[in-house]
Amino acid sequence: MTTTWAALLALCLGCYLLKLAGLSLPERVIEHPRMRAIAVLLPLALLAGLTAVQTFSDGRGLVLDARAAGVAAAAVALLLRAPFLVVVAVAAVVAAGLRALGAG
Repeated sequence: MTTTWAALLALCLGCYLLKLAGLSLPERVIEHPRMRAIAVLLPLALLAGLTAVQTFSDGRGLVLDARAAGVAAAAVALLLRAPFLVVVAVAAVVAAGLRALGAG
């Protein structure tokens, strides 16, 4: 139990120091155009990574199931310029339909 608490405290300290490092950067570094571009694109990259992990993983390995079909259907709806709620509904209906048919 002591090792767990030590690891937890070390992680908390690391997170605090990382946050402090970001706040301690000079303004010229933060205002640099390349840094601004990274700051704009970083949330998109993180969201794409989380989406990929949740779509193609079951916790033990890679899988292709109804979730992947739902994401593919959503991509098609986006290419057809459907409104956001329609995109979500299409993905849900496709995934639920495939699961109801026993394919996922």
